[in-house]
Amino acid sequence: MDLIIKGLSKTYGNGVKALDNVSLHIPTGMFGLLGPNGAGKSTLMRILATLQEADSGTAMLGDIDVLKQKDEVRRTLGYLPQEFGVYPKVSAYEMLDHIALLKGVTVKGERKDLVEALLQRVNLWDQKKQRLSGFSGGMKQRFGIAQSLIGEPKLIIVDEPTAGLDPGERNRFYNLLTEIGENVVVILSTHIVQDVKELCSNMAIIHKGKLLYAGSPDESLRGIQGKVWEKSIAKSELEGYAASGRMISNRLVAGQPVIHLLSDERPGEGFVTAEPSLEDVFFSAISRSNAESVAQ
Repeated sequence: MDLIIKGLSKTYGNGVKALDNVSLHIPTGMFGLLGPNGAGKSTLMRILATLQEADSGTAMLGDIDVLKQKDEVRRTLGYLPQEFGVYPKVSAYEMLDHIALLKGVTVKGERKDLVEALLQRVNLWDQKKQRLSGFSGGMKQRFGIAQSLIGEPKLIIVDEPTAGLDPGERNRFYNLLTEIGENVVVILSTHIVQDVKELCSNMAIIHKGKLLYAGSPDESLRGIQGKVWEKSIAKSELEGYAASGRMISNRLVAGQPVIHLLSDERPGEGFVTAEPSLEDVFFSAISRSNAESVAQ
């Protein structure tokens, strides 16, 4: 069951254009939606989750009209927002049982089997009686995945799931998402490039409401192969390169700035070709979009 989005647009009352004619074809599996904070990712997620209206465009999940058939969408949707509320004094088991009841699992025995299976799946069985207020960030995210799986959804939306997680919890979350994404559409909205690199076979980059790239991570890397140049510079030179508009990224190596430039030819003395990364794809797309906005 594919999700097909065509010409989706949304402008807020203050004039901010959160989505500008976005079209995407999202197949079964893990799909990464990359963009900086404020890019429009969360607006797109809320529209697909039936929590917000679009101004124009269409979105079809199989034969379900996402923008018009909201009840049908909700029956087949799992949603883990960036921030989700829980009752802090309630145990994980009690909360999942309550959510399952709200989602229509009314037979007590069926609900018991479902809750137990979900807690086992997300590795929270040993903490089933623990209050949610005592959960770590990673445990809360795994609980969020558990509640999103109630009802055997065909579309799962996960918004900024690994922000603030330690490396161990992040890896556990990766493994869980990968397992889930084998049979359903999972949209992973994030500004963390590593999340997409590790998990997703397809991706899109969105910035200021506009779609800048859609395709596989491998295709995006091939598009800049041989065009990424690297140089170690003095800290005093960094501001000049940044102001030139040619620098796509920089990082510190042993306290020394190392910059990346995108160019068809060697951009200057001391530059060497670098193996492109998904970070280079991301930052070059953002840099190019910003330059085009200035030119307009």
